[in-house]
Amino acid sequence: MNAAAPAPGETSTQEDLLRDPALYLNRELSQLDFNFRVLAQAQDPQVPLLERLRFLCISCTNLDEFFEIRAATVRHAVDFGLPPAADGMSPSTVLNRIHDRAAELVEAQYHCWNHVLRPALAEAGVRVFQRGSWNARQTRWLRAYFRNEIMPVLSPLGLDPAHPFPKILNKSLNIVVVLKGKDAFGRAGHLAIVRAPRSLPRIIHLPQRVSGGEHDFVLLSSVLSVFVDELFPGMQVKGSYQFRVTRNSELVVDEEEVENLALALRDELVDRGYRPAVRLEIAHDCPKPIVRTLLQNFALPDNAVYPIDGPVNLNRVIQVYDLVQRPELKYPAFTPRPLRDGDALFEEVDDGDVLLHHPFDSFGAVLDLIKQAAIDPGVLAIKQTLYRTGKDSAIVDALVQAARNGKDVTVVVELRARFDEDANLGVADKLQEAGVQVVYGVVGYKTHAKMLLIVRREGRKLRRYVHLGTGNYHSGTARAYTDLGLITADPDIGNDVHLLFQQLSGLAPSTRLKRLLQSPFTLHAGILAKIEREAKLARARPARIIVKINALNEPRVIRALYAASQAGVEIDLIVRGACALRPGMPGVSDNIRVRSIVGRFLEHSRIYWFGNDGAPELYCASADWLERNLLHRVETCFPILDPDLARRVYREALQNYLDDNLNAWELGADGQYRKIEPAQGQAPFSAQAALLAEV
Repeated sequence: MNAAAPAPGETSTQEDLLRDPALYLNRELSQLDFNFRVLAQAQDPQVPLLERLRFLCISCTNLDEFFEIRAATVRHAVDFGLPPAADGMSPSTVLNRIHDRAAELVEAQYHCWNHVLRPALAEAGVRVFQRGSWNARQTRWLRAYFRNEIMPVLSPLGLDPAHPFPKILNKSLNIVVVLKGKDAFGRAGHLAIVRAPRSLPRIIHLPQRVSGGEHDFVLLSSVLSVFVDELFPGMQVKGSYQFRVTRNSELVVDEEEVENLALALRDELVDRGYRPAVRLEIAHDCPKPIVRTLLQNFALPDNAVYPIDGPVNLNRVIQVYDLVQRPELKYPAFTPRPLRDGDALFEEVDDGDVLLHHPFDSFGAVLDLIKQAAIDPGVLAIKQTLYRTGKDSAIVDALVQAARNGKDVTVVVELRARFDEDANLGVADKLQEAGVQVVYGVVGYKTHAKMLLIVRREGRKLRRYVHLGTGNYHSGTARAYTDLGLITADPDIGNDVHLLFQQLSGLAPSTRLKRLLQSPFTLHAGILAKIEREAKLARARPARIIVKINALNEPRVIRALYAASQAGVEIDLIVRGACALRPGMPGVSDNIRVRSIVGRFLEHSRIYWFGNDGAPELYCASADWLERNLLHRVETCFPILDPDLARRVYREALQNYLDDNLNAWELGADGQYRKIEPAQGQAPFSAQAALLAEV
C-alpha cells in the first residue's frame, strides 16, 4: 500500500479516517468466498445436472489455485514477518481464518458430491461407483484392469532407513499404506507410499457389457485403494489412505540478475512441482499418527491439513462431463454471432469501429483479422501481445504464416503468465523459428495488455488497424468468458498503440498518450482523477460511477470511492471475485453497492463508466482495480468513442447486469454475500440469458 500521499481531493484528516482497517475486507478471504458462490451453482437444481458437476469441479480447481498462490503468499508473509494489508489483519491471523473458511468450503464441496450430485447423476444414468459398491463382475473386471494397466507402472516404496520419504509431486494422487508382516528380505513392514503417475487416467470408464450402463465410471483412487494389497504380496495391508499435497506454485525469478529470462524460467518450471508445501488433503479416516508423520515430512503446521470424505482429487471428476454426451444434461449449445462482412474486415472497419462482445459475438472475427492481414499484400507489419493463447493456437499459426509471407511480425510473449509459462515458452520457440521477432516484455512488469496492431499500406499512406480487448487471445476462454473487444482504425488510438509497442520492444521513454490510459504510468492516476471529478460534480448535481471488474483491492482507489460516496456519488460496482471495499458503511459507503454475477459464463470483462455531468465516458480495460494491475503490470484502458457502441456496452454489459435478479449476489456491510431474489411481482431476469437470447 502506497501511503505517501492522499488520493486527489482528500484532506489528510479525511485520509486518516478512510484508512480505518474496519473499512476494508481481507482480499484472501473475499477470494475464498467467491468459490462458495461458484459452488452454489452446483447446488442449484435449475442448472443442468452435468453443468452442476462442472461448477463443483471449478470450485475445487479454484481452491487448488488459491492455495498454490494466495495462501502460499500469506504463508510467505508469515515467514518473513511482513506487515498487515489495509484490513489490518496480521498474516498469521489471515492464515488461520483461511483454514477455517476453506474447511467449510471443503465440507460443502464433498457434501454436494456425496449427497447431492453423485446420487442425482446415478438417477440420470451416469454412475460413479464408490469402492465397496461394485458387484462381482465389476470387481473381476477392475482387478484385471488393475493388474494389466495400472500395476505395471506403479513403484511402491516402503519407508525404512534405506528408503526415505519420496518426493511427492504437487497435487498428485498418492496412497499411504499401513503394512504388517515381513517382506522377501525379512524386513518388517510399517508404512509404504504408492504414487499414481500422471500417465494413469483418473477416471476409468467401465464397459457397458461389464457394468450394464453406458455411462458408468470408477475413480482411479478407488481402484488403487481396493487392490493395493497386490503390490505387497506376503504382507497384510492394515489400511490404505489417499492423500494429496499442494505446493507453492508462484515462480520466483530475479529478472534483474538473469541474462536470459526464458532459460531461467525453464529451470524454475522443472522444480515447480516440488516447491514448499502449503496444504495436505488426507482421507478423513486416516489415523492421527500417520497424519502427523505426513505433516512433519512436508513441514506443515496443523492448520494446513484438510480431512477429505471422498476422492482427494475431486476436480478430476470433470472428465465425466466431457465423456458423457448427453445434451439434455448440459446447457443448450449456441452459435456465436459472426460479423456482417467477416471476409472483408478491413473494409468493414473502414465503415466504423467494430465491437465484439464474447462469447455472444464470435472470437473468429479476431482470428480472421490476423489471417487476412497475413495474406493481404498491403499489410506491412503486425504487432501483438500474447498472455494466454492455449495449445495449438490458430492465432499463433496465423502469425507464423504472416512471417513466412514476408510481413514484419513482432510478438510480446509474457513468459510469466501464471500456469501458462511452459506453454508460452513453446509459443515463443515456435514463433522465433518462423522468423517472428519475439519480445519478453519489461523486467519487473508483467505484460497483461491485450493489443493487436496491423500496419497496412492504402494508396500513398499507411493506416493502422487495432484490436484491443479485455480478455486473452485464447479461442477456448472466448467461448467460456464474457469479454469485450474493439477493432478500430481511429488514428489517435492507432498511434497510442504504436507508442506502447515501442515501449515494450525498445527503450522508448514514457509518452503521454492521447486516448489510452496505461499501467503503470497513467491508469492509476487517471482512475483517481475521474472518481474525484464525479465527487466534485456531486456537490451540485447527480453524479454516478459504474464499474465492472474481476477484483478490487487497491487502497487509494478504495479511499477515493469512499470519498466520492461521501460527496453523494451513486456508485455501482460489479465485482466478480475478491472485493476489499466494504459497502453500506454509514457515513462512508452508503452510496456504494457491490454485486457479483456468477452464471454460465465466467464474467471477465472490465468496464469503467463515469457519468461526467451528462457526457458519459466509457472505458474498457485489461486491468482489474488491484494493486498489481494498476501499479506493477503493463495494462491498457481504451475508450469506446462511437456513441452507439458506448450505449451498447452500457446496455449489454452494465445495466443488464445491474438488472439481474437470478445470478447476482449482493455484498453487505458485514462482508457477507447474499443471493438476490426477484422482488414480489418482479419478473426473474438473467443478464447472460438475455444476451444469449439476442444471438
